[in-house]
Amino acid sequence: MRKQLVKTVGDILDLNTKTTLLLGDIGVFGFRNELKTLPNRVFNIGILEQSTVGVAAGMSKSGIVPFVHTIAPFLVERSLEQLKVDFGYQNLNGNFISVGASYDYASLGCTHHCPGDILALSSIPNMQLIVPGTSSEFDSLLTQAYDNGSPTYYRLSEYENKDSRDVYFGKANVVKIGSKATIICYGNMLQTVIDATIDMDVTILYYTTISPFDSNTLNDNFNENIIICEPFYEGSTNYFISRTLQNKKYKLNNIGIPRKFLTNYGTKKEHDLHLKLDVIGVRERIKKCLN
Repeated sequence: MRKQLVKTVGDILDLNTKTTLLLGDIGVFGFRNELKTLPNRVFNIGILEQSTVGVAAGMSKSGIVPFVHTIAPFLVERSLEQLKVDFGYQNLNGNFISVGASYDYASLGCTHHCPGDILALSSIPNMQLIVPGTSSEFDSLLTQAYDNGSPTYYRLSEYENKDSRDVYFGKANVVKIGSKATIICYGNMLQTVIDATIDMDVTILYYTTISPFDSNTLNDNFNENIIICEPFYEGSTNYFISRTLQNKKYKLNNIGIPRKFLTNYGTKKEHDLHLKLDVIGVRERIKKCLN
């Protein structure tokens, strides 16, 4: 997805002279050509994430469309106040593109984990949340939404689904129809869910846009047994779902990252195995929800 980021943002910078890119000492090599050819529009601000968001807000107020890119914990958690006050409160146009969440950079330890990004940003009114599952989906969603007038967060990953889908901003995809449960999954969690439920009679709804949430697709595919599979803190999207299903009887089952610090080291795959978020673990957990 990061290679796609360089290509897609690079193309937008060429096409739209009102755009700018601010880097937090990440992606500098990837955008080395743009740093030379567009020195007045592409900047490496450095490890100053809070200031970077503030600068981006000033640019946005001036009619410029900013892109900000760095690692998730530093972009989201370190700069949360600036994202809230500078962009959310003023509802400014801006694009915040992270990488590394939830624990893609597992070997760097807890300082580089960020499973709480969606939960934190969903507390900011006006903040749009996008979780693509492949590079192609990111390209499509960024192109559609980058200049729509609101602050938008793009959660990139080092890991992708096997296949890309035709995705549209604010619209969910119906992947599979079944009768035992409705499974809601996000981003690159889709592949795990597909593999885990290959022989199960379930509906699978795939969301690449969390906010604004596609309530119509969920209501059209409603089942009293709702299973949420999320590659971030479990329960992070419960608000959007419960608001959609008002006055309906249903049960929510959450499969995601537990809300605790992961103090053990290892690869992403090892963390997934430990947390039962690999295919076998997710399959076991979905079976329990169905019973």
